[in-house]
Amino acid sequence: MPNLINTQSILDESWQDCQELEKIACDGDIIVAIDQVEYLDFEGHNGRVAVTVPNDEDIVELYPSINKADVIRLQFPAFADGRAYSQARLLRDRLGFEGDIRATGDVLRDQLFQMHRCGFSSFELREDQNAELALTDFSRFDVLYQPAADESLPLFKRR
Repeated sequence: MPNLINTQSILDESWQDCQELEKIACDGDIIVAIDQVEYLDFEGHNGRVAVTVPNDEDIVELYPSINKADVIRLQFPAFADGRAYSQARLLRDRLGFEGDIRATGDVLRDQLFQMHRCGFSSFELREDQNAELALTDFSRFDVLYQPAADESLPLFKRR
């Protein structure tokens, strides 16, 4: 996966994309589509599982079937389509998901800081984005006033 980062480093992970297969017959770290989850045995699978969730799906309704995934991949089909921000906040704040929430699709450097504040922990940058430069965006602000997924207390309660 090119241009894959978290908030501290460039990641070198290899995942097998099984989203196009009718039956999941893949071992190792796999990516599956949301409609394949019912055929997957999370406990019996040999490796990590990433589930891709389109941004027009009800994440609260889907959560019981995807909560055992190692990675939940939320999609940004276009730069201006921010529905995945809400999905990430629901996963972290209301549902208590502690695994990796990954932003995929049209992911640009300008969005990374806000994505992280909403609960995203890894990012598949668009191919034309520089991963090394993108890592500097997470340290751009050192004082955060509002509570968010990355800091639950507002500034006045932290003093």
